Amino acid sequence: MSVVRPFDKLPVLNSAAILLVGTDEDLQRQLAQTILKEKKDFKISIHLATSLPLPAERDHIRPRIDLIVFMINVQSKYGFKNIEASLAHVDANFFLGKVCFLVTGVGRVNHCSVDMSAVRKLGDVYCSPLIFCELELEGIRISTAQRLLRMLQICAGHVPGVSALFFSSLMRSSNDE
Repeated sequence: MSVVRPFDKLPVLNSAAILLVGTDEDLQRQLAQTILKEKKDFKISIHLATSLPLPAERDHIRPRIDLIVFMINVQSKYGFKNIEASLAHVDANFFLGKVCFLVTGVGRVNHCSVDMSAVRKLGDVYCSPLIFCELELEGIRISTAQRLLRMLQICAGHVPGVSALFFSSLMRSSNDE
């Protein structure tokens, strides 16, 4: 098993790779399909994982990962604990703008199993943006896919003059100061 590193492989021209990590495989697939349907001017590779670390025997064929999206379902304590455990297998350099937390299930507050302050603390500790959404709703899933695509484009270096770290700092909450 290996640690996921952001700069261990050379980038591929007009290409980007995103890794979706989470225990809800149906939502992962739906989001991945929605991302692939969106219009884009670069080749995209989407990888799904329920947890990290990724198997080391496939490292040689795995492309460079440009963005990691940790999908947290606030209705599942197991899923949250799984994400917390997976974070230990991510190189610290990824947290310089190449990681975000996608928080789902927030629309049904009475069904939340995970304390929202714990989710916010995770974003603060890892200096990574939180995106709250309901992926079950198609319109929100489409807008979330568009947002992730734009983030991926920036993280892959396809937007001149904007770095992943700079973009991440813009996405941070204004009450962090």
